[in-house]
Amino acid sequence: MYQPATRADGGGVEDADELGRAFEMLLNEYVRHLRLNRDHSEHTIRAYSADVTGLLVHFRRLGVDSLDQATLGSVRSWLAKQQSLGQSRATLQRRAAAVRMFLSWAYLSGYAKTNPAAALRSPKMARRLPATLGSAEAAEMLAAAMARAAELGGPVAQRDVAILELLYATGIRVSELVALNVGDIDYDRGAVRVVGKGRKERSVPVGQPALHALGAWLGRPRHELATSESGSAVFVGRHGRRINQRVVRRIVHRALQVVEGAPDLGPHGLRHAMATHLLEGGADLRSVQEILGHASLATTQIYTHVTNDRLRRAYEQAHPRA
Repeated sequence: MYQPATRADGGGVEDADELGRAFEMLLNEYVRHLRLNRDHSEHTIRAYSADVTGLLVHFRRLGVDSLDQATLGSVRSWLAKQQSLGQSRATLQRRAAAVRMFLSWAYLSGYAKTNPAAALRSPKMARRLPATLGSAEAAEMLAAAMARAAELGGPVAQRDVAILELLYATGIRVSELVALNVGDIDYDRGAVRVVGKGRKERSVPVGQPALHALGAWLGRPRHELATSESGSAVFVGRHGRRINQRVVRRIVHRALQVVEGAPDLGPHGLRHAMATHLLEGGADLRSVQEILGHASLATTQIYTHVTNDRLRRAYEQAHPRA
């Protein structure tokens, strides 16, 4: 039986014993579906399971013992409870999406005669523009990392330069970076093969500075750290195992600390910067979408707001009648 992770933020997972046998079996079937048919990560499965558990416990407290008894009102009352507990709009939006997906699956799979969430709408959420680096700040970050590598020597500093160059050059996710294998790098085409969300593969172009940094790292420096546990991993830690995402985040945070005025960003911040700089340089939105591996163009469009915001500030500062 699948045991959802405990969470005490209003999702209701701490009360999973209140599910009852019927709802518990239904939840287990849904988790099987997420794992086998949707190929979600265990982290995503735990999050969805937590949200659905909270909904089903709420149904039981309302006297709803089967999905056939559930109504749109009972689903909305659960979301209202979440709001009363102080959950943010982003959290409410995510939980609404999770229960919509669950109830749709239950209806299409024959576990419910109707879908009570068919007309459910998520709370609107103001979209915040992500903090990002200017192109000059990105260049300063990389120059400082190379200077540090030259000063300190050793394989770790050389590895860190390659990581920073590749993150900024490609905009790949940190999970995609740590999963890279040596065979994924195509020097002839100037590209890396990436396996992204949903196990979807894509080829991402890489600039010459990043390829040069990768080549320098994959020579003697990587060999000095590699062990029998390294396998074909491109990036390894001090003990020779495939590098951890937390280590990559520390590398990025440390690299940005030396850049005066730069925001404190992690690897995802370099992804934002890369996308923004591509659009500012004239790249079309569809190409940026493909490079980033976004399933929806709407996700990529936030970067147009970033560039438009910068253009507006420049206009207001420079035009005499702005």
